[in-house]
Amino acid sequence: MGTTTVNISAAQVKELREKTNAPMGDCKNALVEANGNMEEAIVVLRKKGIATAAKKATRATSEGSVASYIHAGGKIGVLVEVNCESDFVARTDQFKDLLKDIAMHIAAADPKYIRREDVTPEDFEREKEIYRAQAAATGKPPAVVEKIVEGKMSKFYEEVCLLDQPFIKEQTVSVGQLVATTVGKMGENISVRRFARFKVGEQSETIAVTKPSAEEQA
Repeated sequence: MGTTTVNISAAQVKELREKTNAPMGDCKNALVEANGNMEEAIVVLRKKGIATAAKKATRATSEGSVASYIHAGGKIGVLVEVNCESDFVARTDQFKDLLKDIAMHIAAADPKYIRREDVTPEDFEREKEIYRAQAAATGKPPAVVEKIVEGKMSKFYEEVCLLDQPFIKEQTVSVGQLVATTVGKMGENISVRRFARFKVGEQSETIAVTKPSAEEQA
């Protein structure tokens, strides 16, 4: 009750992120759920496995597996590669179930990217300009316009980024949270590396690859 209307500042979100290294969106959601209480928000993240996942996020994932999923009587097909740290985890039923769920989700939700960081600068700027023009047309002050744009960009990420999308089997959690929960249970870093989605009759396929981090490029 009341937690849906609590005002969470950017400073609070930043502080929680610095304490847990969890994604900004998850930090904000945790603070809302905890009614702005920082310590309770940390507990929320830990219960969901997100804080644990964030701590392990820098660890190399050189093992893993590829899963396929065929949907709608052979009309849609997906291949997805998910990585983990050890071959032992890659062979577990829990990891295989995660792969199957992610492949099924991609078939149904048709994401274009894996993470927010993978969105091309061109797509980012185009969407932002569209939302800014729409908001400015309402005649609201510039500060309000920017708030509106920020909210619409978050919605944009939910629509096109795999890890931000609500999981098709459980709409209250994102695919990123699903992965984070599995990380917490398995004790290893897990990352979605790439996927390809094909649909009969479409001119082109969707292929998404996670951009390497600065550490991986070094």
